Amino acid sequence: MPHDIVFSEQARELQATAREIADKYVRPLAQKYDKAQEYNYEAARAVAEAGLFKTFVPKEYGGHGAGILALALVTEELAKADSGFGVAFAVNALGSFPIIVGGTEEQKKQWLPQIAAGDKFVAFCLSEKNAGSDAGGLAVTAVEDGDDYVICGEKKWTTNGGVADIYSVFCVTDPTSKSRRISAIIVEKGTPGFSVKKIEDKMGIRCVPVVETHYDNVRVPKANLIGGRAGMGFKHAMMTLDRARPGVAAQALGAAQGALDLALVYSNRRRQFGAPISSFQMVQKMLADMAMRTEASRWLVYASAAAIDAGLKNITKGAAMAKCYATDTAMAVATDAVQIFGGYGFMEDYPIAKYFRDAKILQIYEGTNQIQRMVIARNLIKEAEQLSFLEEYIPQEEQVTYRDEAVSSNA
Repeated sequence: MPHDIVFSEQARELQATAREIADKYVRPLAQKYDKAQEYNYEAARAVAEAGLFKTFVPKEYGGHGAGILALALVTEELAKADSGFGVAFAVNALGSFPIIVGGTEEQKKQWLPQIAAGDKFVAFCLSEKNAGSDAGGLAVTAVEDGDDYVICGEKKWTTNGGVADIYSVFCVTDPTSKSRRISAIIVEKGTPGFSVKKIEDKMGIRCVPVVETHYDNVRVPKANLIGGRAGMGFKHAMMTLDRARPGVAAQALGAAQGALDLALVYSNRRRQFGAPISSFQMVQKMLADMAMRTEASRWLVYASAAAIDAGLKNITKGAAMAKCYATDTAMAVATDAVQIFGGYGFMEDYPIAKYFRDAKILQIYEGTNQIQRMVIARNLIKEAEQLSFLEEYIPQEEQVTYRDEAVSSNA
């Protein structure tokens, strides 16, 4: 990953705009929409009017083309105020990336300008009831019928479902193939046979819907096949996740910083034994550990995002490292923040409980952290070939020959 991270003036301006929107429309309304389990359209409209949805869309399709690092900075600011709304914003990038990285020119011109303007929201439909971490085990099918595809089945955990107007749906188009069985197809809201069924009652991120999407003989034109070639869906999904995981990591970074900020303010105000609890060494240790992990996460997130913007080839390991470490940090920092708040931290009257509830999903979606560790380790093992020059410093193992020895029964 790059060590010379460059923050463009545009990225900093977008970050500042996101901070203003977070302070005005996100943080003050976070509790309201969390309790109601409703989408914060007020903040979403403000984001659209400020042009923040343009951040991740290339310039030639109505966006800013500001890059993944700028997307991370914007997401971090929004998630710092409300992790749930950070998800609601970033999932539009997730749903758009299959079109951006794999779409035809016609597809990009058709959908990306609407996404950039905030006129259309997007969802990413990969997971199913029996295909979570195993993204290759999909069962939703898309069968060719003349000039159309007919899609049948159901998707699970569709974030932004119902709110979204455009759905990037991953389907099995060739069940006989091992490497080319999956394709990605755009389905638009309102298409006959497409419906949102179960709306999940979630522990956290309650302001953004997570639903089941059902496909009952949904007929879409072949022009909606992302990239115009069948069998490219798995590749598009993996390329998308590599680019989206720094965004999840940025959500986690924002959540961790938001929880730390609240813990700092509360520990200075809360007095016990005649002194603020921030003066107690045990609390100071917790605050110091929280700050160190958050800051370490920050630069891992920025570096992984900058690597993508720089066009480096192997971005998978860095994206996995950022996602895994930052989301583990968000959970750890939120847990310690609740502890610092004591009994009040367990009560929904105080905002820290929401940070705790929101943090858990970050370790699960877009690839569990167990999967991320496997991805990291596999890449490390591949890279070990570049370290062959160190073999001369590792002594050869001695060959030991063992022989059976008779043991006396009188021994």
